[in-house]
Amino acid sequence: MANYSEFESANSQGQDGPASNDGGQLDSAGQAILKLLQKAAGTAEANSQQALERAQQLSSQLHAAQDRIAELEAESQRYLEKAERAEEWLSKISAEIEDRLINEPEERRRQMSRQP
Repeated sequence: MANYSEFESANSQGQDGPASNDGGQLDSAGQAILKLLQKAAGTAEANSQQALERAQQLSSQLHAAQDRIAELEAESQRYLEKAERAEEWLSKISAEIEDRLINEPEERRRQMSRQP
């Protein structure tokens, strides 16, 4: 098996022939491939950066929406408590109306009808 120095000397001796032209084409193709790979890596990195920025924007929007939901739930709870207190007051007022305006006059009429 030939070592690297033998390969190098054999390659340098044949540079004037057709193999030299093939080597130039090979170098050009290799450089073109490397340029394409670098371009692809740059594009992939830019896409990755855009995706990361978009994910951060969406995350921020999600947190804002969650905060707003919490505010609305708290506000809803306050209105529910107010509605419950209002129902309690309406029940008390209804009972008071019934006692003073309906039951008391009936008792008075009964008492008046019993008196001679």
